[in-house]
Amino acid sequence: MPLPFLTADRAFDAADDVALPFDDRERWRRPYRPGPWRVGAAALVLLLASFVLLAGVVIALTGEPASAAVCLAVGVAVIAAALRLLRMGVWVGARGLRQVSFLVSRTTPWAQVVSLRTAQQPVRWLGLPRTVQGQALLMVRRGRAPETVPPLLTTHGADFLGRATAFDRAADAVQAWAAENTPR
Repeated sequence: MPLPFLTADRAFDAADDVALPFDDRERWRRPYRPGPWRVGAAALVLLLASFVLLAGVVIALTGEPASAAVCLAVGVAVIAAALRLLRMGVWVGARGLRQVSFLVSRTTPWAQVVSLRTAQQPVRWLGLPRTVQGQALLMVRRGRAPETVPPLLTTHGADFLGRATAFDRAADAVQAWAAENTPR
């Protein structure tokens, strides 16, 4: 079963000379593939969900339907968390730029985007409190101080840790979407 939110469009691999190789610009797209750290973490969470669901089946066979229902609900919640973990990242579309985090999604219309730029700065390592020196894709929004908007992408995030060229390609793709869709 294909999972469209898991795979980035392969058009970026095939058409390096075209900045925006998509036919349907109305759909939200992630202009990069999820990184191995993100996919590995989601796989471990899904493994945990399988154990919880197996425990629910065993509990249901022993005759405790209420406890089995609780295990089923916990298993479904863990699966939903793994899917949300895979959806996290930056998505672009004709209407704007969407930054999806684990609990909250923020959509910024292209008219609000003043500029996108990469900068060397301290970034969080895999989203943890520890910071290291790296690159970040920063967005400057109309009417907001640049310091209030968190970085869109970093070289030490779950998608780009150890993949500097993938970060460069993703930052270029997001900047190309902004250049094409931002009103002049």
